[in-house]
Amino acid sequence: MDSMAWSKGLSAEVGGHGVVSHAGSALTRLMADRTGLTGALAGALARRGFVPLHDRGRVITDLAVAIADGATTIGEIDTLRHQGELSGPVASDTTAWRALAECDAAALSRIARARARTRRHVWRLAAERHGGIPPARVAGKDLGQVIVVRLDATIVIAHSDKQQARGTYKGSYGHHPLTAWCDNTDESLAVMLRPGNAGSNTAADHLAVTDAAIAQIPAEYRRKMLFTCDGAGATHALVQHVTRLSARRGYQAHYSVGFDFDERIRDVLPRLPETAWTPAIDADGKPRPDAQVAELTGLLRHSAGGDRLAGWPPDMRILIRRENPHPGAQLSLFEQNEGKRYQVTATSTPGGQVQFLEARHRTQARVEDRIRCGKSTGLGHLPSRSCKVSTAWCQAASIACDLLAWLRLLALDGDLARAEPKTLRYRILHTAGRIVKGQRRRYLKIPPAWPWAHAITAAFTRILALPPP
Repeated sequence: MDSMAWSKGLSAEVGGHGVVSHAGSALTRLMADRTGLTGALAGALARRGFVPLHDRGRVITDLAVAIADGATTIGEIDTLRHQGELSGPVASDTTAWRALAECDAAALSRIARARARTRRHVWRLAAERHGGIPPARVAGKDLGQVIVVRLDATIVIAHSDKQQARGTYKGSYGHHPLTAWCDNTDESLAVMLRPGNAGSNTAADHLAVTDAAIAQIPAEYRRKMLFTCDGAGATHALVQHVTRLSARRGYQAHYSVGFDFDERIRDVLPRLPETAWTPAIDADGKPRPDAQVAELTGLLRHSAGGDRLAGWPPDMRILIRRENPHPGAQLSLFEQNEGKRYQVTATSTPGGQVQFLEARHRTQARVEDRIRCGKSTGLGHLPSRSCKVSTAWCQAASIACDLLAWLRLLALDGDLARAEPKTLRYRILHTAGRIVKGQRRRYLKIPPAWPWAHAITAAFTRILALPPP
């Protein structure tokens, strides 16, 4: 077999016209325009007496589109600028850098409000298409109308000296942003860029990000909310903040947070009868005999020694899980003696099976997937030494995550509606096409041999048919 047969008669030359690469990125750009995001950002960033050559809302949108397409630096906005036959005039990287540098705290606040207004419209469109906002699924069931907000921090490594880059608790050097994600739609609700030495359980940061996330959720969907975070974020302040939210009329806000396996737990655990343990359930809702769960609330509140949860909200419940430790697990002396690994969860959800509530909290691991996808969509690299520019970049990256989520939610079907950014880029965004002009129109021709050509054209049709806000 001739391994070179495929290249016989093949040569390369510069020529031709109308051919564009990354043609699918026009979908995310159209999505921003048709949902009203571009116009909303233009209004948010408008300044009296200043008329720039490139509208700042358009610049931020185009930068977000480039990030969704895989850009990791400001200069890669040229991916759009070099496709002028499809995209029209696009700002240079210098203008994009200047637009980010102009985003002070007041401008970022206006951007957040513009995003919230656009999100209301997007959620209405999503509810019309799907019959409602997609429910979060837990242990083989869905949570119905509950909007699940997941909080988590992550480390962004800095390979050069940048403002607020510090040594992190993991021994690396960089930043320690705190994020909030909507589990129902995979949207990025809030990002707070923090120094690398910011605490994992800094209460003020968690409250600020929680409030920012709530502001992004349309008012009619705030009636039933669940906030989840791991043990690092389980502070008195966060738990009490969610408890106060639930006390508001018309609100039903609950939390599910990791809790320390501390002396209080270890003191009462030997008093828990063996009959109190029930098999845990896995992601499919099936029992797992090798792991068991139980509730410790009664023992902690009412056993000898007094109320060990004094100071915490009275409706807080404590759940505990035990299982055989996996190889390499770091165990406390107590766990080594027992031969079991223990994990504790605190929740304010009344009623419900302990098995289901514990399994519900374990889906907090999904936020790691969201952060991983976010890091591949701009959040994994800060392209400027300036903290101000990096903060604005994080907001553009957050918008890029939303554009991909809206593309899946409003325009794609099947596997593509669940695809991660890398898959979307390969199958949709990076597809080449050809511009054909005729009858005063432009037609973007997608190669018919491309397996996802019909999915791309169907997505264009759906986005163009979206009603304006």
